[in-house]
Amino acid sequence: MPESSSAAPPAPVAVHARDWGWRHAGRAAWAVRGLDLRIEPGERVLLLGASGAGKSTLLAGLAGVLGGDDDGEAEGDLRVDGRAPAEARGRSGLLLQDPDAQVILARVGDDVAFACENLGVPRDELWSRVRWSLDAVGLDLPLDRSTAQLSGGQKQRLALAGLLAMRPGLLLLDEPTANLDPDGAAEVRDAVGAVLARTGATLIVVEHRIAVWRDLVDRVIVLDAAGGVLADGAPEAVLADTAGRLREAGVWLPDEPVPAGRPVAPGDPLLEARSLAVGRAPLFSGRRARRRRARGDAEGDLLAHALPFRSDVAIAEGSAVALTGPSGVGKSTLALTLGGLLPSLGGTLTAEPALARGAAPDPAAWRSRELLTRIGTVFQNPEHQFLASTVRDELAAGPRALGLAQAEIAARLDLLMDALGLSALAEANPFTLSGGQKRRLSVATALATRPRLLVLDEPTYGQDAITWRRLVALIAGLRDEGHAVVAATHDAEFAAAIGADELRLTALREAAA
Repeated sequence: MPESSSAAPPAPVAVHARDWGWRHAGRAAWAVRGLDLRIEPGERVLLLGASGAGKSTLLAGLAGVLGGDDDGEAEGDLRVDGRAPAEARGRSGLLLQDPDAQVILARVGDDVAFACENLGVPRDELWSRVRWSLDAVGLDLPLDRSTAQLSGGQKQRLALAGLLAMRPGLLLLDEPTANLDPDGAAEVRDAVGAVLARTGATLIVVEHRIAVWRDLVDRVIVLDAAGGVLADGAPEAVLADTAGRLREAGVWLPDEPVPAGRPVAPGDPLLEARSLAVGRAPLFSGRRARRRRARGDAEGDLLAHALPFRSDVAIAEGSAVALTGPSGVGKSTLALTLGGLLPSLGGTLTAEPALARGAAPDPAAWRSRELLTRIGTVFQNPEHQFLASTVRDELAAGPRALGLAQAEIAARLDLLMDALGLSALAEANPFTLSGGQKRRLSVATALATRPRLLVLDEPTYGQDAITWRRLVALIAGLRDEGHAVVAATHDAEFAAAIGADELRLTALREAAA
């Protein structure tokens, strides 16, 4: 598609930080402090650092979305093309981890146009930008295509097109492939590469695993968790890390060795699924769904969203199962169904006596209190399950609901916070944590009630090498104690490290073939 003058991108952006820092409201520690750096127009930067080093905070600061004085305290100076970021919001575009969280409207064209409409772009120019942006990211879809039908990789490219339509000179990508399968991650990387080739925009991308982006960037900056910059330079020079400073800081380095899981003898059966069909996005759930199925009119409204799994699933004490497959295939939905949080649409899901312990055989019928010690579920988005205003209270919510003694609660909390590197954050608001810290907290909340079965959805995203190993050690230790683990994951190293058996899901059209 030819580029119209109205759709042509603006000049790339320069970034300058001088002794810049940000502290979230109510926090004693600074998320970022003492940051000095300059990024020239058109540079392509991979931003690394330990979990909690402030990478996402810096990107949010550059995008002008950190908030005002009520949200936190800033020091030093941060500039986007010589202006305060809040005054230059149209010059930068921020792409986040979760593909679903960035889809706003029901149709592809409307979603891409949304930000431009808010910026007051004239209608004729707006649709020229929409078409140019979709072409630039390689998303050849009708403008009226439903966004609900897109895969994870397509949704990330859609979000990227929406940013590009704003004509930013600075692309800020915050772990944009963390929740994608390898093919989806390659789609997004290639789309970003195509955008950079056509626009010359400045790029800052945050990642922990660097392989996807290594060949696309020309500079690596590593933030120091203690403040400032730990390393800065050409990728080959920085990643050589002859002094070992990056490894000590938890930065994933090329060919980083990972532990291998060891076999665990399974114990009593806990959960068994036969001919299970689960809903991708059921229109009705709970008693209403069961009444519709009993009347025989589930066809269409419900089963149009069903995902048939032809393989039976059996989960025993001490076992681990990794749910794998392409983005959008239904791993999260299956995990929620196995966790008793979604009713199945067909087949049977039965909790065996070792798990049910007197409760009904169908986990979907269990009350919240019955789930607490039987099945603990960790959602893909940690913020969807936070309830309290401090990390300590968040961890204590489940044990308190069980009526445990205060001394027992304190002992469990101290053990978990120490194991997962959260002790210094005990009084922090969970919503002010970094992405990796939120993920570890969400896993810890599920572990606090010591459930027999742990269901995890992408448990390792946002982790540096050190915190990743801590999570692996904790979960592998649970297997040794007889707990069972089900994990929906794209992290093959994690699955291998906990010794999980793979259950690979295929797309609906493949499963029906």
